[in-house]
Amino acid sequence: MQPNARSAKELAADGLAELQLLHLADSALPIGSLAHSFGLETLVSEELLDAARLPDFFEVYLHEAGLVEAVFCREAWRLGNLAADAFSSASWLELNEKLCARKPSRESRAASGALGQHFIMAVRNLGDFPVIAEAFDASQSSRSMVHHSAAFGLTGGALEFAPNRVVEAFLHQSLAGLISACQRLMPFGQREATRLLWKLKPAMVETAEKSALRTVDDVASFTPLLDWGAMEHAALATRLFIS
Repeated sequence: MQPNARSAKELAADGLAELQLLHLADSALPIGSLAHSFGLETLVSEELLDAARLPDFFEVYLHEAGLVEAVFCREAWRLGNLAADAFSSASWLELNEKLCARKPSRESRAASGALGQHFIMAVRNLGDFPVIAEAFDASQSSRSMVHHSAAFGLTGGALEFAPNRVVEAFLHQSLAGLISACQRLMPFGQREATRLLWKLKPAMVETAEKSALRTVDDVASFTPLLDWGAMEHAALATRLFIS
């Protein structure tokens, strides 16, 4: 047997893990992601964002807000990857509270919390995952918010997926959802959307790699325009999205 050769059983296990991760990152997962624009609707309504600006906008988004989410996703992976008897509900709740503090707009906090709550509920119904169950029960009993990136990372750790793949999958899912929102808000066709998401993949990988070098205590982002868009969303005369 070659030194680097792997057994059919190992390859099959990797294949199953990849399929499970694809399942969790699929936009068809019923968590309500298609109902949120995270402030993009306001920016489009106020003519501050159009199709021509989307490539630059999402590049900056990944390096700012995307990096914050990636760091918290990775830290949640570490919590989820612990043995069930070593998992700390207090650390889990604290992690989500710290992410709350980095979301100045109430609308974005609520949207992230809604997606995270729906995500962890969906995963809890997929099988017997002690860490997921304990995290869910802790957030329910304390009425604490569960953020989407944290829930995704925790699940990836509990299911023993590779951390980089988990962070990359989360970023891909997030960007795909935001680009989908743009398709409904402006003249931006399927071909353009597909091309943009393809071109953003290297930036997703770079952001995931950077997240391994940062901690939840030293990462921050500066996205005042996007925060303003989320805050002003409720005042729009007509709305397609919840946030």
